Parts: sequence; C-alpha cells; structure tokens
Amino acid sequence: MQESEIIEIINDFLVEEFEVEEEVIQPENNLHESLGLDSLDYVDLIVVIEDKFGFKVQKEDFVDIATFNDFYKYIAGKVAEKQA
Repeated sequence: MQESEIIEIINDFLVEEFEVEEEVIQPENNLHESLGLDSLDYVDLIVVIEDKFGFKVQKEDFVDIATFNDFYKYIAGKVAEKQA
C-alpha cells in the first residue's frame, strides 16, 4: 500500500466517521487541535485504525504525533512493518 493510498483512507475516515471538515486536514496542521477529539474519540480512532490497517495501536504511539503528516508517517511505517 502506497503512502498516497494511506493518506486517502485516513482523510476519508476522519471526514466520514469523525465529521472533520476536509479543509482542516492539512499535513502541517496540528492533529490534536484540528480534530478536537476527547479521550473517547481517541479510543474510537484507534479502533478505526486497527480495523482499516490491521495492526495494533498503543496509546503511547500518539505521544510523538503532532501534525497530520506525523500521523500519516506513523501509519505508513506500521503498514510497511506489517507487510515486511
């Protein structure tokens, strides 16, 4: 799976399942501020990621994720590990 496919999947589920406006989803934007998710929303986000991409997410993984670009790279890295 290519990074562009991963970004498209992520953006689609953020818009559809978390009702995020498409224009808010910019690579350099702060993920946490832009999404405005509470702790239960983050649990839902983890479940969606695990379902869509087939790997387990640890809450600690989100500590180093600041921007949407960081989020994309994190998921792309995990998908690549899984495929290796």
